[in-house]
Amino acid sequence: MRVLVAIKANKDSENGVMPSERALSEMMQFNEELVKAGIMLAGEGLHPSSKAKRIKFGSNGKTSVVDGPFAETKELIAGFWIWQVKSMDEAVAWARRIPNPDNQEGDVDIRPVFEADDFGAELTPELRAKEEELRARATANH
Repeated sequence: MRVLVAIKANKDSENGVMPSERALSEMMQFNEELVKAGIMLAGEGLHPSSKAKRIKFGSNGKTSVVDGPFAETKELIAGFWIWQVKSMDEAVAWARRIPNPDNQEGDVDIRPVFEADDFGAELTPELRAKEEELRARATANH
């Protein structure tokens, strides 16, 4: 199963405070462990929401754009991984090992990524084939 591991933002990350060399070193070591174990598919840190845009969809079919920064830091994401794991328990075990050298309070959310089989009959054979084609093309583009 694939999971999205979302590192929640905090006051420092939203203020653009860069991690210490120690924190970067420990995170790099952890990422190396994830790669060696075949767990990590992707992972990135994100700029603060002051550099972000939010697209709002209205019930009238119109969209609007809101410039960051956004309120409610606890609802924002500072970084993410996509992991391939055998179970949610395995994802939790790895997440508990995420380095926190500065002992900052924070949250990490782990959410399963939908797989084609999760959609049931609504994902017709034609839609499934199209999804597989798009995934292959997206992979080839990178």
